[in-house]
Amino acid sequence: MPDTTQPPSRFAILRVPLFRLLAINLAAGAAVAVLLVGGLLLLNPGGIRDLILADRAPGVAIFLLLGSFLITFGSAAMGTAIMTVGGRPDDDSPRGGRRLRLARLKVRRKHG
Repeated sequence: MPDTTQPPSRFAILRVPLFRLLAINLAAGAAVAVLLVGGLLLLNPGGIRDLILADRAPGVAIFLLLGSFLITFGSAAMGTAIMTVGGRPDDDSPRGGRRLRLARLKVRRKHG
């Protein structure tokens, strides 16, 4: 009887749709972070590049700056992806229940 089971691949977790969604958005957030840190170093606002490069260990400062940007933008992109998972893009009906509809009617009557 031949063994038809495949050995587990390294990236088998990326076959799970939620993890794949998070990984893609983490990569997008990381790309934005790298671009922003590169832009900060290129534009040198407030002399930040000069301050970093004048240090004895500029790699540590760049690592800390890039790390904090990676955490911020990666988690923001992942959080946005999670929040939009349950959304219905074709549903544009007004929200807010009866009170909101009554308030809109009162405003229309005052102006009309």
